Formats: sequence, C-alpha cells, structure tokens
Amino acid sequence: MTTGRPISVIGGGLAGTEAAWQLLKRGHAVDLFEMRPAKSSPAHKTALLAELVCSNSLRASSRENAVGLLKEEMRLLGSIMIDSAAKAAVPAGRALAVDRRLFSLFTENQLLSRERFRLIRRECTEIPDTAPAIIATGPLTSDSLAANIASLTGNRDLYFYDAISPIIETDSIDFDQVFPASRYDDEDGGDYLNCPLEKEAYELFWNALVAAEEVPLRDFEDAKFFEGCLPVEVIAKRGIETLVFGPMKPVGLRDPRTGKQPYAVVQLRRENREATLYNMVGFQTKLTWPEQRRIFRMIPGLKEAEFARLGSIHRNTYINSPVLLDQSLQLRTRPGIFFAGQITGVEGYVESAAMGLLAGLSAARLAEGRPFLPPPPTTALGALLRYITSAESRTFQPMNVNFGIFPPITERIRRRERGAYRAERSLADLGQWKEACGY
Repeated sequence: MTTGRPISVIGGGLAGTEAAWQLLKRGHAVDLFEMRPAKSSPAHKTALLAELVCSNSLRASSRENAVGLLKEEMRLLGSIMIDSAAKAAVPAGRALAVDRRLFSLFTENQLLSRERFRLIRRECTEIPDTAPAIIATGPLTSDSLAANIASLTGNRDLYFYDAISPIIETDSIDFDQVFPASRYDDEDGGDYLNCPLEKEAYELFWNALVAAEEVPLRDFEDAKFFEGCLPVEVIAKRGIETLVFGPMKPVGLRDPRTGKQPYAVVQLRRENREATLYNMVGFQTKLTWPEQRRIFRMIPGLKEAEFARLGSIHRNTYINSPVLLDQSLQLRTRPGIFFAGQITGVEGYVESAAMGLLAGLSAARLAEGRPFLPPPPTTALGALLRYITSAESRTFQPMNVNFGIFPPITERIRRRERGAYRAERSLADLGQWKEACGY
C-alpha cells in the first residue's frame, strides 16, 4: 500500500508523539489528534503533548538494566523521547529524570517545526476509516473512543481495570524452601511452586502486611475495588484468618518434606513458556514498592527475590494484544489499524514510547508497500513486542520491560554479569537489524 495522504495518529502522549516522529523522519505526513484542551482526562494537568502525568522519572540509565537498555536502543533509532529527555534532564543519580514541562515543550516544538506535521486538537470518537492509522490513546482512553474500540475488537478483549500481582525472576527463588504441586494432585511435581508458611511465620507476615505503607490514591482513581481482585492487604485487614481462606489457602496441598498440609501457602504460577518468571497468585496490591520488596521477601523461598514487576491496582484501558495484534502491531482483523503505547499492554513511560516507535516504523513500512521486520527478541524492543503479541492470552496483563521476557541465556554466565552480556548481545543484534531494514 502506498498513499500520499497524511497518516492519522490518535493520542498526543508519549506513544503518539513517538509514532508521529518516526513517520515524519521517513517523509510521511502526519495528522496528530489530541483532545486536550477542549476535553481533558482526570490525570492530565496541561494541554502539552507528551505530558508525564505521574512521575518525572524515566527510571534506570545503565544499559545493564532492562529499561536502560531499552532507552539505548531507542536512542540508536532516533527517538524523540530520548532526545527530549536528554535536553530536559535533571540530577537523579543513576536514573534519568526530567523537568516535565521542559520535556513536553521540547517534544511539542520539535513536532511543530516539521512541515508535514499537523496538530488537530479535537476528540476522536471513532477509529479512522482510512489506513494506515495509529491508536495511541493511553490508559485513560475517552469513553466514546473506548466504546468504538470495543465494538471493533470485542468487549471481552478490552479491559478497563488493571489488577497486577508481582512477578519474580525464577533464578532468584530458593528452591530448597518451596515445593512444586497443584492443588489436590497426589503425583510428584505440579504446575505451581508453593511457598509454605507455618502459623508463627504466617502471623508475622500478616502483621507486617496490615501495617505496611500503601500508595495513596491519585485524583483519577476510584477506591472501590472489584471484589474479585481485592488488594491482598485489603483482604488481610478483614481479619487475621482471611488470607488463609483466600489467596493463601493451603487446602489440597501437601508439603512432601513434612508429609503435612502447611498452615498457609503462597502459590507461584509460571508466567512464560521459558519458565524464567513466576507470578504471585492473588497478590495484587497497592503497597509501595519498597514495602512490597520488604514484606514479600518474608515469604519462605523469596528471601532473595528479584521482582521483574511489582504489584499495582489502577484504572487502565488496554486490549488483549496477543489475541488482537500481529507482530507489526496491526489488528489481525483490520490491517492498517495499528495500536501503540500502554493500550497494547505495556507499563511505563519508556515502554509506551517504545511501542509508539515500533508502530511508527511499522506504519511507515506499510505506507511504503514494504514488509515490517520485527526486531530480534534478544533486544529490549523485540522482547517487549514478542511479549504483548504472543503471551498467554487468558492471563495477559500489562508488563514493564525486564530481562525475564528475554530469551533465556544458554551460556554459563555468572548472575552479576548477565546484564552486561544481554546488553552486548542486544545492541549487536539491533545493529544487524537496523542494517537489514535500512534504518
């Protein structure tokens, strides 16, 4: 498909501005639709493009950290987000943090300086009829557009509530303290790892949990949680035994080392095919991240746990991408319609912009009549793309970039050296991919 018409990008957040920038760099005209200031969301405070609505931190800078590696890959692909962040950076130790207003101004001004860019400030209530078009409306998609997306994708594949349990890197679990078993399964092994607690250990854990510091609700969040996905600390505060009859029930589980049923159990469910990640079943939480690390490491087997993702509960609109999107970020049922940003099921500023970058590259290739080649899964960009388009669809939840979604390392490398190894491998593979694609 080739077209001289402008490519529509709906949403002026991080993903939308990144997608627009990648298209403009490749000579395509862009119409960027942003509903602010005529209509705003409860989270936004300004009408500026690429507004950072919560924190001013873009997290770790080191390439040996997954998000730092992702930023480096984006820099090598000419990311507007990374360029604006460098210009607006403020001191933040080993993290990259920015002056939020300057960051947005740099981004908006760069886009407005391009001749083939048009900023249209009005709400889009429907997906455009013409393709290519990119939907990058973020976690607070307006009700009217969300309804249109639901009619296109199917209501069962559009989610408005995000209840997330922590995810743990497998090689940080102490397997001497846990046992594999499925409930009521008398055979050896099972689908879950089980962390057993006796009564004294459980009561210490419960006391720490109910006294822990929680993340305060933001103005646009509703304190009314769904009964089916209550924060674990809310359940605990209903009584000291509630967890034992809820997410920590030991019924049907026997510890093969003692031959007995534990007093309580925390179950870990495999998160990916490679078994490099495990999910804490039923442990969605509003605890602060330091408190999650402190308290969940009290659980037997998790003393040295490394968290690929920490828990949260908040309003979030996202689609069931493994069902709906192919690896070019196009709808399987409607080619030419792309999704980008948090609505695809990624978490975090950098991850949202990264999916905008890939959607922009992919839409450009479609407009030019050329196929899109996904980045290798050994890269941070490729690992994220693979996760959102091929994860288990029945349990799909938003994810930050982390090394647990990368292909396993088959070489014998010490744990503290794995970040450097992954970074070197990733950047080498990204270079080859860039050359093959002509980027």
